[in-house]
Amino acid sequence: MPTLDRLLARLEQEKTNFSRGNAALILRLLAVLGRRQFRDPQTLIRFHDALLFIRAYPHNAAVLRQAERLLASFVERVERLRAAGADMSEFDPEQVSGIAGTTMQDTWNYDVVRWLARLFPRNVAIDWTDYDQEGRLAATLPRFIPLLADDADVEADVPFREWLRAASGRRGALLWLLERFERLPISEREKAELYNSLGLTVSWKLGNLRASRTRNWRPVRQTFYHRNPLLRRSEVSLEKELAVPLPVRRLSRREGEAVMDLIREIMVVRYRELYGTTLGDSSSVVEARPGRGTQIYLWGLPRERRLPLRAYLAGFTLKNGVPINYIEGISLFEWMEVGFNTFYTYRDGESAWHYAQALRLLSQLHRVRCISVYPYQLGDQNEEAIASGAFWFYRKLGFRPGRPEVRRLLAREEEKIAARPGYRTSAATLRKLAAGHVFYELPGAEVGAWDRFRVRNLGFRVNRYMAARFAGDPEKMRRASTARLARALGVDLSRLSQPERAALEDFAVVLALAPDFPRWPAEEKRKLAAIIRAKAGADETRYVRLLQEHPRLRSAMLRLGS
Repeated sequence: MPTLDRLLARLEQEKTNFSRGNAALILRLLAVLGRRQFRDPQTLIRFHDALLFIRAYPHNAAVLRQAERLLASFVERVERLRAAGADMSEFDPEQVSGIAGTTMQDTWNYDVVRWLARLFPRNVAIDWTDYDQEGRLAATLPRFIPLLADDADVEADVPFREWLRAASGRRGALLWLLERFERLPISEREKAELYNSLGLTVSWKLGNLRASRTRNWRPVRQTFYHRNPLLRRSEVSLEKELAVPLPVRRLSRREGEAVMDLIREIMVVRYRELYGTTLGDSSSVVEARPGRGTQIYLWGLPRERRLPLRAYLAGFTLKNGVPINYIEGISLFEWMEVGFNTFYTYRDGESAWHYAQALRLLSQLHRVRCISVYPYQLGDQNEEAIASGAFWFYRKLGFRPGRPEVRRLLAREEEKIAARPGYRTSAATLRKLAAGHVFYELPGAEVGAWDRFRVRNLGFRVNRYMAARFAGDPEKMRRASTARLARALGVDLSRLSQPERAALEDFAVVLALAPDFPRWPAEEKRKLAAIIRAKAGADETRYVRLLQEHPRLRSAMLRLGS
């Protein structure tokens, strides 16, 4: 009999082979592996991820059914390993976490823990193992627990767990504590800050939950079966893909809530948190179906959680109902920074094509003409991206470096590649190539306009101005800047909603650095007032489009942030 390792290696090799007749081989391999006993976590993890890839990229209906049947058996397989005394910590790394039957532990933030407790109250609890932040408990818990201050303020050995157990009763400490936080008369952001300051670790027993990575795919009406080779990066043209708009459907709030629950499952079981996946606005979800069994979902942020200046989109892709990546796009005028991560399990799939479809929808919704990628995704402080040669993934799709010294290094490196067949860029050179943003400009874009712009540069200038002119007093600066902008626009501050006032204040501190602002023509001021109202509107799509119609404001922000 072939060894288990050889069988797994063959399955991993053949899962991307869609030549005629290979489905029969996949079925035979699955049948043999399904009968084998897995005696260590690493081999079981390999089998699990091969099955998930096959579930996303099935050869035919029989292969799909067999993959689903085997995935359903994983909770028992994991339990057998646990009973045999296996090292269960091998299931903890984020690359492999979230398998049915395992338990996850993390210091998730308030919004994530509240969501977990709402959907899975019987599966979550505080994990006190190695907790050593008693001083933080002493500062916060007395507001909830009568007479605790008499102990916590003066004693060194306060039994906080016993106090919590007495106060929470049958509810359990975590659920009781979350209820107390929810009733505090402060904003959601402040509740999150206070809860997060405790540094509590929460354990989540996955059991056979649908939320586990093993099972958090969704059935689809029509499966796309692969009967031809997967699309290679060389077959993907960003220029062609971005030139053709996608049909887009806006989801109902109920559908949007289901999508938000799914993305939280997707991220939490991978120990991932993204601002927009945790705090997304369920009323703003849109869906596009570019083909090949693919669904892309994108959404914005609720009014009270939006960024001060940029507009935000987050999302993910389903491939035949299986979540394969997550997406982030942050826009200002015609420029967007994009974050994109294909999950480890699916990186042998059609990553370049899926990336192109994500950019296609992002650029379509916000009508951006310049797309940039963070240095981290290229490999800056990210050794995984260095090992995978991530810089070349973007370069071969048409991205160019923004920094002149990186462009010069790239030119020399491309000359070596052209002259020496088989040449590979060293890790040291890849780190240098990843030292700055890369850019892709669509037709009609002003090439290089955003190369030197960073929002944090804009923020640094505002804060230096605050330090110099207002002795570092943010409230004094906000009051003065807001009053100046309101006068110039003819806006009555008392008639603004809270989100509108917040948007006006954020623009005010920036425009305080533009000395010519009060002399702008009345029409440009009217457009600026409309931009500020749109920032606090139903979603930020209109906001971005109005920004693109204000060249003077664009020029001012580019100058201040470059």
